[in-house]
Amino acid sequence: MNAPMNTFKIKTIALILGCTLSAVSMAQNMSKEDYKAAKDTIETDFKSAKTRCDPMSANAKDICVAEAKGAQKVAKAELEANFKPTDRNRRGALVAKADAEYEAAKERCDDMTGDAKGLCVKDAQAARSAAKNEAKTQKKSAADSRASRQDKTG
Repeated sequence: MNAPMNTFKIKTIALILGCTLSAVSMAQNMSKEDYKAAKDTIETDFKSAKTRCDPMSANAKDICVAEAKGAQKVAKAELEANFKPTDRNRRGALVAKADAEYEAAKERCDDMTGDAKGLCVKDAQAARSAAKNEAKTQKKSAADSRASRQDKTG
């Protein structure tokens, strides 16, 4: 892959995430209509991002599509976490981020061969596992915090 293509992809992803995160940040205290509008914006952003992948070919296109799908899944999960702010939804957003990063990293590994590719995939799996473990840790600490509050008030 050449440097201009990487720069283009990075700027594109940053733009998509910026638009999506602005929609998600408006999600707090939103009506169902606003929630639906934000969800529609996420879909529109995804279609736009995927269209930007069309001129690419081979693995560069696969990476671009994986990044677009990941950004969409993360945005949906974050929207849900903001619209219905539960521990479960917040963990879901963390897991969505971990999965999205893993899928994109796995596609990037396809540009490699042999041992380097195997190591790349293992690193991606380890990063996803660590992120998911972090989400589980947050689940446990949230449960501990609730139990502690109940003990103090009970």
